[in-house]
Amino acid sequence: MSFKIIVTRDFAQMSRVAAGLVEADISEKQAVKNEYVLGLATGNSPTGLYKNLAAAFNEGRIDASRVRSFNLDEYVGLPGENAQQRALHPESYSYFMIQELFGLLDTKFAETNVPWGTLIDQEELVTALEAHAGDFEMQGTDKGKAVVITDGADGVLGWIKNNVLDAYERKIERFGGIDLHIVGVGGRGHVAFHESGIPFAGNRMLLVKLDDNTVENAVADGHFASVGDSPRYAISMGAELVYEAATVVLVANGSRKTGPVAESVLGPVTPDVPICYGQPFCDKGGRLIYVLDEAAAADLLARRDEVEARGYEIVDMRESS
Repeated sequence: MSFKIIVTRDFAQMSRVAAGLVEADISEKQAVKNEYVLGLATGNSPTGLYKNLAAAFNEGRIDASRVRSFNLDEYVGLPGENAQQRALHPESYSYFMIQELFGLLDTKFAETNVPWGTLIDQEELVTALEAHAGDFEMQGTDKGKAVVITDGADGVLGWIKNNVLDAYERKIERFGGIDLHIVGVGGRGHVAFHESGIPFAGNRMLLVKLDDNTVENAVADGHFASVGDSPRYAISMGAELVYEAATVVLVANGSRKTGPVAESVLGPVTPDVPICYGQPFCDKGGRLIYVLDEAAAADLLARRDEVEARGYEIVDMRESS
């Protein structure tokens, strides 16, 4: 079991510490193998990490040309007439990664991969779901649902299963799996679009139907002009696949993350809090590191005895430079 929880003062220190962990892992593995496979998340939490990591690459401490990356998720249904326009939409996760990491690199990665949600035409998807109800099952106990396509499906649904979902997982496997995965945590404990209530088993790559609140909030937060412009679906790695990486580094900041972070460490293993999958991941020998700011770590610090009784290590770096 290897589960370390690092507590930092603020976002800036959290970002530096997390980037240092990623840099060290890349350096160690690049010394013994040709190519490093890096898993990446979007969202606010890893943005500072990415800027620090880009500096490490650009200063030559690690070799970007020997890194291949795989992102966690991408929308389906972004505005645009075709896949290229959807991928270049400013709210796409492809665009986000170019802004926050890929575009900052002097030497580019060997290859970057973002789940291929922009290849799917949302109108065609909705039509296929309405016409072929027997070719899929909706799974989940909460508002966000996994659309689980059956093995025998053909047409649009069969194409999505074979060429978007299964193909992404196969490509990760082809390159030996992910060495280290950077993840964040949603406000309800979800990882990527593996939303609360979606079962773990069998949902390694997900087609997710977003709940109405998610869509409405995206508009309210200014990401999309109207509900009609906001995506209704997404492609995502599921927790089962995310936690197959050799190492998972989770970054979280702010009081909105306090409860989900504590539940993931001290609560039961349940799809209601998908990042709690880190517990069985550690039990099976995985290496899990949380890098938290003071606010996100507040509940864990208050219950430190419980955390350490489980065999998890807390490292307090708030007084460090």
